[in-house]
Amino acid sequence: MTEPHATTALPHATTAPPAASAAPPLYLRVAAALRADLTGGGIAPGSRLPSERSLVHRFGVNRQTVRSALRLLRDEGLVVTERRGTFAAPPDPAAGRPAPVLGAGLLDFPLGVAGPDRVVEAALAWEPPSGGAADLLGLLPGEPTLVHRHRVLGPDGTLEHGAVSRFSRHALAEVPELGRYRRLETRPGRRADLRPAYRWMHRAGLRLTRRESIGVGLPSAAAYLTVHREVYDQHGHVLEVTDIRFVPRSAPLTYEFTA
Repeated sequence: MTEPHATTALPHATTAPPAASAAPPLYLRVAAALRADLTGGGIAPGSRLPSERSLVHRFGVNRQTVRSALRLLRDEGLVVTERRGTFAAPPDPAAGRPAPVLGAGLLDFPLGVAGPDRVVEAALAWEPPSGGAADLLGLLPGEPTLVHRHRVLGPDGTLEHGAVSRFSRHALAEVPELGRYRRLETRPGRRADLRPAYRWMHRAGLRLTRRESIGVGLPSAAAYLTVHREVYDQHGHVLEVTDIRFVPRSAPLTYEFTA
């Protein structure tokens, strides 16, 4: 197979995170370009990636940068490396399975403990955020991050609380307990208890501040409230962004933060 040697321009974030002006490291930009090839159909599942030497020429970087980018893609489960080289990973058979149903009260992040007659569903995924959230989280376009989905169902099975939390690159780098979910064993639907998430952040030396905006939705069926929450550290780095939706008749939400 003939390997391309033309230099590829590396992607840049369109806007910088609030407190960070430095460009993303080169290996992240190389990983973003390869990730786009892998997820956009440029490299089919099971196909062999170009050699390290070819990637060095393509991106105009050194071999260690290429290896760091490939290591990140392996951690994300997008590629596998063996003696014959590095290959695009086959489709994950676990993708699309329903999230596990957890016992009531097992998780109180990010919404609080559900009542005894409620059912809590929670799942982790590793995926790129949609819309403009990537810029806010300090991510390149298409770069995945840890995503936590949480639902509380009422006695009749209707949704009372729903939340999607996305963590920033800075949070994953600074908080070891969150960063470990980058590993390959984290799959969509994996059961995980993130109740200590804010304690983990405090233990990492981060002092938290919270900014929230509240809105009201009026669909045809029933009204609901929405909360958009952004959590920052003392240096202005975004740590977590959560979008919450709940029905007004359900239990109130309580947040406690210790600076």
